Amino acid sequence: MGETNTDKMNSENLREDGNKHFKSGDYQTALSCYTKALRLSADKKDAAILHRNRSACYLKLEDYVKAEEDASKAIEVDGGDVKALFRRSQAFEKLGKLEQAILDLRRCLSLEPKNKVFQDAVRNLGVKTQEKVQFMSSTDSRVDQMFRILLDPEEKDVEKQQKAAQNLVVLAREDSGAEKIFQSDGVCLLQRMLETKKSDMMLAALRTLVGLCTGHQTRTVSILNTVGMEMFCAVMAVDNEPVSLAACSALHAMFDSLKEGMTKDIRGKECAIVLDPSKELKSMIHHLLEMLTQPAVSSHGRENSLNLLIKVVPRKSLRDPNNGMTLWVIDNGLKKILEVGGSFVEIPGSLAVTETTRMSASVLLNKLFDDLKCDAERENFHKLCEDYVRSLFENHGMDGKLRAIQTVSCLLQGPFDAGNRTLELSGIMDSIIALCASEREIDQQVAVEALIHAAGKAKRASFITANGVALLKDIYKKNENDAIRIRALVGLCKLGSAGGTDFSMKQFAEGSTLKLAKQCRKWLCNESIQASTRRWAVEGLAYLTFDADVKEEFVEDKAAMQVMFSLAKSQDKTVIFAVASTLVNCSNSYDREEIDPQMLELAKYAKQHVPEEHPKDKKEFVEARVRKLLAAGVVSALTCMVKNESPALTDSSRELISRVFLALVEKSEDRGNVVAQGGGKALIPLALEGTEIGKTKAAQALAKITITSNPEIAFPGERIYEVIRPLVSLLHLNCTGLQNFESLMALTNLAGLSESLRNKIIKEKAVPMIEGYMFEEHEMIRVAATECMCNLSMCKEVQDLFMVEGSDRLKLVVLYSGEDDERLRRAAAGTLAMLTSLEPKICQRITQVTDHWLEIFQALLLSENVELQHRGAVVVLNMMTADKELAGKLMESEMFEILTVLAKNEEEEKKLPVARAAQECLNKALEYGLIQPNLTSKSD
Repeated sequence: MGETNTDKMNSENLREDGNKHFKSGDYQTALSCYTKALRLSADKKDAAILHRNRSACYLKLEDYVKAEEDASKAIEVDGGDVKALFRRSQAFEKLGKLEQAILDLRRCLSLEPKNKVFQDAVRNLGVKTQEKVQFMSSTDSRVDQMFRILLDPEEKDVEKQQKAAQNLVVLAREDSGAEKIFQSDGVCLLQRMLETKKSDMMLAALRTLVGLCTGHQTRTVSILNTVGMEMFCAVMAVDNEPVSLAACSALHAMFDSLKEGMTKDIRGKECAIVLDPSKELKSMIHHLLEMLTQPAVSSHGRENSLNLLIKVVPRKSLRDPNNGMTLWVIDNGLKKILEVGGSFVEIPGSLAVTETTRMSASVLLNKLFDDLKCDAERENFHKLCEDYVRSLFENHGMDGKLRAIQTVSCLLQGPFDAGNRTLELSGIMDSIIALCASEREIDQQVAVEALIHAAGKAKRASFITANGVALLKDIYKKNENDAIRIRALVGLCKLGSAGGTDFSMKQFAEGSTLKLAKQCRKWLCNESIQASTRRWAVEGLAYLTFDADVKEEFVEDKAAMQVMFSLAKSQDKTVIFAVASTLVNCSNSYDREEIDPQMLELAKYAKQHVPEEHPKDKKEFVEARVRKLLAAGVVSALTCMVKNESPALTDSSRELISRVFLALVEKSEDRGNVVAQGGGKALIPLALEGTEIGKTKAAQALAKITITSNPEIAFPGERIYEVIRPLVSLLHLNCTGLQNFESLMALTNLAGLSESLRNKIIKEKAVPMIEGYMFEEHEMIRVAATECMCNLSMCKEVQDLFMVEGSDRLKLVVLYSGEDDERLRRAAAGTLAMLTSLEPKICQRITQVTDHWLEIFQALLLSENVELQHRGAVVVLNMMTADKELAGKLMESEMFEILTVLAKNEEEEKKLPVARAAQECLNKALEYGLIQPNLTSKSD
């Protein structure tokens, strides 16, 4: 069926709409318009133009594969379409296909030989191609030589071998170098290096394999088939932490490459792709699950296997509807994960685990549970956990009961609901209480830990207060084992803090929490106790520091703070959450709900419970505590906690650390100190990953630093570009007015630094949101948005927005230049000065957007504020320079007299720029013949 006239009109209208959106920088909407127009268009030539336009959109959106496809479709219709050829060459270049890019460019140049853009592009690409050829020819011999040195059994020069290994790793990071290694039978040679069992050789081979696999699906599949997942698992299972970790990194790179192919085609770097890698992914995950319960696997290997599963199994975003991999892992591996979580080395025949391994199991269980979509899936998870715990508890004697309770502890630290369900199973809670009184130390240790984790909710806390406090006190006073005594103390601490920050709700008598806290600090500072045991003292403080008296005593104890920070920097990352919780409490950076005074009175009248604030939680006490934490070196501890890649750095831990950072940068005078100790660098990953609250808190801390510090010093090099996305996230409507304001101020600073930063802000789609805040009722937000737009107006894309027909952007800025608020006028006038100097066409449009334009500019020139006068004079000068007719309108008005007076103010130095701008206006009028020389001489 042919194209109707209506379809043709609609298609043309959509194309025009697309062109408007493209010019305004809204490439996604423009793409949508062109796509809709394509569906209505049956004409080949029209379709070719639309494909060409879509190609331009895809280039802007950095989807180079689709840009190349659409440009090719346009070229199929018209082989001489220069625009389509040029766009395809740009796409080819970005995809790494330099030879094809240069062919297209040469065709462009043959069609338009004098086009300077094409000439420059051909020249630049020629240089790149030549460099690539030279690199590849020199690389051939280098690869052979490196492998020869590394695999030669007669080679005795260790330094030479180390250098060859290092060069191989560096070469693999470049795609062309990785391809050369791959084509030179490198995979088999790397496998031989793994088989040597020499630590240095294995590390070099694994790091090279990371380079070969990263971003390349076909190479990854080939490596998997050649080396085999069994070999990778065997290497990761060795009792050598660096080698095990390197194997984990190699497998992670392989997972990423395979998973990327499931979401989009990978083109450019490779000539073929694997369309459905799900079989390979399931096979890899199956091997990792099998590793968990194999007795020969080291604790490092077991932990790295868990860490990999954490990273690759759950969905990255809940918007992805497919959680099939999670369901498959639950059905095939949940019991294996629970077995790791319930293991401890003290029982003969148990799996090799560490505290960190058990923490990783809890994190994985939590991630899997959070990835479930419906009640039926959650119920299946609960049933599997209950069946496993019940089977252990009932059928495997005393050791089975102990492992069952340990598994319950693991679940309580992960998916709490599942932990609670298993805790309610018949006999579990009674056994925990009974085992606290056991004569066997391992029984007591496991039972006390379970009691601590079980006391997480008020209901459970009150039950344990009634049934377990006497037991815990007895253990604490009479037991001779430090490890058990300190755990009993933490149990008492947790029960003692059940009232939280509410001063009126305390479980224990006045002064008890202070005594417990003092004992915790004493344990913490006792260096004769193992670090893994001292960690529990921090757990105790995490609960007790809800009490403001405890906070005050803790920040006065410099030795205790230093020890806690040292633990936070140590290899035992299970302490992260406890340290972060303690710091949140000390800095009062938890959320506090402001109570309406009227509701407070009503609550008192109705005899309802009213939360009370401790006198030492008032602002002046909190500020003093923050100063003491900063002096003790809290920032370096926090940055070490963030650097860590352990699963212990959960989203909850990230949020707590973000809260502390925000409290630390509250005072502008402290921000330089935070930046100097690495706080700025640490905040960026916190603002990009974690809970929504955590990301927002970190972004707000970044905004505060960017407002008062030099961003180029606070965030050196490429890091400054990473700050922009978190700042833009604060512009969303779900953020507070203060967060919006601070984001706008920070973006204003960045937009004033460089064109590349302005482009990055535009690319993050900040401009429409900034525009929205220019209409905000709150005066300070409106001013901040206008100031930000002033700096962004240096960018061509923003200037084009002010030229769009039917837009009120220009009108708004002109009207704001006449407002009463001096800061708003200054920002708006600055925007106009910038726009009129960079885009002369805007000068004529100013006269069309409002009838009051002339009186607004006259008022600027008559202002008492010299800066406003200068900006007004620059706008008038730009308008006169742009158009003679417009200059005539200005000279016919009172503007001539105003400029004449201003041109005389050369005596005062601060008014000199205004006088010079005014004189330039008069000179321009004289040049146009609008005024006579004798008149200017009179004015002189």
